[in-house]
Amino acid sequence: MISPGFPREMQFFTRGLREQGARVVGLGDQPEGALPAVAREHLSAYLHVDSFQDEEAVVQRVVDVATRIPLHRVECLWEPYLVLAARIRERLGLPGLTVQETIPFRDKEVMKRLLDAAGIRTPHHYSATTANGVVEAAETIGYPVVVKPIDGAGSESTHRVGSREELEGILPGLRSVPEVSVEEFVQGEDMTFDTLAVDGEILHESVATYIPRALDMKVNEWISPITLVYRELDQPELAPGREMGRRVLEALGFQTGYTHMEWYRTPSGEAVFGEIGARSPGAGLVDLINYASDIDTYAGWAECVVHGRFTQDVERKYNAAWIYKRARGQGRIQRYEGLEAILSEYGESIVEVDLNPIGAPRRDWRRQLVGDGLVVVRHPDLERTRRMAERIASHLHVVAG
Repeated sequence: MISPGFPREMQFFTRGLREQGARVVGLGDQPEGALPAVAREHLSAYLHVDSFQDEEAVVQRVVDVATRIPLHRVECLWEPYLVLAARIRERLGLPGLTVQETIPFRDKEVMKRLLDAAGIRTPHHYSATTANGVVEAAETIGYPVVVKPIDGAGSESTHRVGSREELEGILPGLRSVPEVSVEEFVQGEDMTFDTLAVDGEILHESVATYIPRALDMKVNEWISPITLVYRELDQPELAPGREMGRRVLEALGFQTGYTHMEWYRTPSGEAVFGEIGARSPGAGLVDLINYASDIDTYAGWAECVVHGRFTQDVERKYNAAWIYKRARGQGRIQRYEGLEAILSEYGESIVEVDLNPIGAPRRDWRRQLVGDGLVVVRHPDLERTRRMAERIASHLHVVAG
């Protein structure tokens, strides 16, 4: 298991593997003592490397270990190391995505070209490796456009650009990015399609929406980001995205594990592809999926990987939403405003409250989507769930000073 303790949710996938009967060898750049307790407790052995930058040295280290410990699978759910995992598999002759099969999940331009060939609607797009190339691509597509690294994850280093002047303003910040994707800005809602699959067959799926769009969350400090997981997947407005998701997995040849796809639902109801990762969703979305059905997809993923099955009984009980809060003011957390009223009104529907403690330093909202904490709500009725989430977003305040 590559990076068994980072990001935070990796420790729970590590736990899932052990609970499914696997002996788990962790491979990471954290010192063993810095691993979360859950990860340490469920590892049979741990290989510490100083850095993942020298991939060949890391591969050789694992190959050496494989002469002493039989390795049957190599798993990774942390985006930057998916290709490394594929290289190790190839060297050891193990099942799972190869390097060639992994690249489309990491390179947004390769990804979209394959899906274009399969007849799947993607945003109009070009890749660029120079500032002039970015400008040329943007003016060919027409503003507004989205500019992002071809191998980025989510909205990291992603910009919505509405004019040539705005584009000139962000270009200096992209000097360290070797290649970017410039694509059409699609008007519509940000949606996800998250799956667990075995041998290409989807055994569990989930659909969520970001409120507001991810790019708006990224640039407006005052926003309390919301993600909402749908209880009822048979709604007609979700059908185009779910169908597209199946076609995407088939076109990219994904077989076994977790996937996280983002797509756009336009005002006309059209589904437009955004991007897909051969990994679990981040930012707590796995927890939200679990809350919606009282299941454990950390363990479910591990069962898919270890045994080639998913046997959890899934009863879609709730719509579930998390609301991330960003403190007002600077310095240390002083107080929470509106929390008691919200707990009194929605108490039975609130399943988690985890706010930055009083006295703790305010967190950097640009670096951490979770900001200064979260509240999770769930309810069988979709509109009630959304109203609760939006009220918490607007009426709960974390105050720093």
